[in-house]
Amino acid sequence: MTTALRPQLAACPGCVAAPNGAVEQAPSEARLTLSLPGIHCQACISAVERGLNAVPGVRSARVNLTLKRALIESDPDVQASDLVPVLEQLGIEAHELDLSALGTTTTDQAGRDLLMRLAVAFFASMNVMLLSISVWSGASDATRDMFHWISAAITFPAILFAGQPFFRNARQALRVGRLNMDVPIVLALVLALVTSLWETSLSGEHAYFDAALTLTFFLLAGRYLDHRTRAVARSAAEELAALEISRALRLDEDAKTVELAVADLTIGDRILVRPGGRMPIDGVVVDGRSELDRSLLTGETLPVFAEAGSLVSAGEVNLTGPLVVRATADGTDSSLHRLADLVAVAESGRSRYTSLADRAAKLYAPGVHILSGLAFLGWYLFTSDLRVAMNIAAAVLIITCPCALGLAVPAVTTAASGRLFKKGMLIKHSTALERLAEVDTVVFDKTGTLTNGTPSCDDLSRLPPLGQKLAFALARGSDHPLSVAICRAAEQMGIEPAPLKGLQEVPGYGTEALYEGKRVRLGRAAWVGAFPGAKTAAYLDRGDGPPQSLTFSDSLRVGATEAVVALQKVGKEVWLVSGDTDTVVDDLADRLGIENWIASALPEDKADQIVALSEAGHRVLMIGDGLNDTAALAAAHVSISPASALDAARVASDIVLLGQNLLPIAEACSVANKATRRIRENFRIATLYNAIAVPLAVAGLATPLVAALAMSMSSITVSLNALRLR
Repeated sequence: MTTALRPQLAACPGCVAAPNGAVEQAPSEARLTLSLPGIHCQACISAVERGLNAVPGVRSARVNLTLKRALIESDPDVQASDLVPVLEQLGIEAHELDLSALGTTTTDQAGRDLLMRLAVAFFASMNVMLLSISVWSGASDATRDMFHWISAAITFPAILFAGQPFFRNARQALRVGRLNMDVPIVLALVLALVTSLWETSLSGEHAYFDAALTLTFFLLAGRYLDHRTRAVARSAAEELAALEISRALRLDEDAKTVELAVADLTIGDRILVRPGGRMPIDGVVVDGRSELDRSLLTGETLPVFAEAGSLVSAGEVNLTGPLVVRATADGTDSSLHRLADLVAVAESGRSRYTSLADRAAKLYAPGVHILSGLAFLGWYLFTSDLRVAMNIAAAVLIITCPCALGLAVPAVTTAASGRLFKKGMLIKHSTALERLAEVDTVVFDKTGTLTNGTPSCDDLSRLPPLGQKLAFALARGSDHPLSVAICRAAEQMGIEPAPLKGLQEVPGYGTEALYEGKRVRLGRAAWVGAFPGAKTAAYLDRGDGPPQSLTFSDSLRVGATEAVVALQKVGKEVWLVSGDTDTVVDDLADRLGIENWIASALPEDKADQIVALSEAGHRVLMIGDGLNDTAALAAAHVSISPASALDAARVASDIVLLGQNLLPIAEACSVANKATRRIRENFRIATLYNAIAVPLAVAGLATPLVAALAMSMSSITVSLNALRLR
């Protein structure tokens, strides 16, 4: 990264640069989609759109901050590889997305549908309530009947429309011969409507249209709250598939390049991977020297040197020089594919977790039907009056309608989610808080999670003034992360670069130039004639003495130390599992006081460790941010990822950490424990309510209207208890 580009970074200090590959183009018009996981503000949006729109051939570029994507329309000859350098210069991390691999839409149609039905139920219930007040105030005979018929005309179409989610779910359950929460709900609504219509046709004093609408409104409110907590944008496995390269450059026998779909590659094909491009397939390098960024797959902090004979995996980024790779797998069998399979398997296993409400419903639904049926049969045998028996059966069904039970979990989850959102945590899954309360073991990733993921030069000031100027000037010739760190440190110290001639980068080794007729180098130890040390370092050869080392470290994320201490204080066992080297991971674990750590872990190793801890009886919280963490995130009992994480990691997680500070993780565990207690309290409230109200209804002491009012009071009580969390 050159000095001329550095002032642009100040506009968005939270963004980091990363290279990317190409996306497939349509014959007549290219539609490119880039994932921008690092954007977080209006300055990011403006910088991206201005930069991309300035590229020749780009017709329009729009950024969606919510989805963290850039949608680009361009001429057919424009490729993502032409646009990524622009984003690199702006300090924006980017990854290609193939939208055809995503199976979901970007809009929440189900949530909008529920909200619309909720609004209809509320509007209709308010109108019918006004008519009911007139009846309660003394309207009688023809006037009362007219109000009842008007109420019926409002209620029937309103419930037929607003109650569709309950009718649909009940019909599906009955079709396969089982009961669910919606079957007693539908039966209560039908009985309330039939009883009210019957009473109206007989000029009865009471009709219960307002009760039916009120019941529908409260049930829809609970259903909408539940939906909001369950809304997860898309499957992590789909996100991984969307990150795969769709096209590759194959070399034919005449060394000419032919562009074709990755799925058409076969074992033995020779593929050209240009600097800045991602590996489309697993293979072995047969020609060229370069450095590879493996952070997407392994979480390794620094690039890895690659030359003839080096093994490469799909998803790795080629940084400096062109490479020719011989495919060792076909286009449908890559590391990225296998990782997507791991995530899909882990997600399906975790989805079997059953919430408290679901478990309660298995016992509650059949009990309600049996009780209402017995009440109807008993009163009909006792009085021989079908009208009385129907009213009492309807009252029993309404008063035992699982409205409070349906609100017990989503009301608490919504209140807890609101509290944690203010602290910088977004709850994505409805059972996440229940599972988080059960956690006894916390597993952290290192790079990008406990640390910021960007190396910093520790000792540039230790060099003599000329050494500082030479190091700065040589570092300006490379985009290597260590070179970027040297430039950043030099600028902060106000150092002026030395005047060099013939500055060039030697792929995989470093940069070299001439200074006052002498060759100077900055790069690997062996290349400059130095002995490598234990720490991460770059070496400067000034041409007139032994090479001098520059060491680097990765700074801790804000609140990392405090979060680890807080978790250990409440009895959580803390692990550190990373793809970095033993020395680096051991040093970080020692700094944070973490006794259990694993280094050089591949994605499957991380997932296996989570499974091993789970099989040993632990409830594991996994916290990670990279593609290499997605399988572990999906396999854990509950998972958290930072907002700066890769799209696939955020999707695989149950909770997203919106800020930079890790300390809210400990508070989230505390809130989860309180939320679980509130949920259990709500179940006890619902049970106590039924223990008092059901005998009254069975004894014929509660009309359907009184039953509806009692049901509403229980729902309000449950909601107020949930609000204590805020």
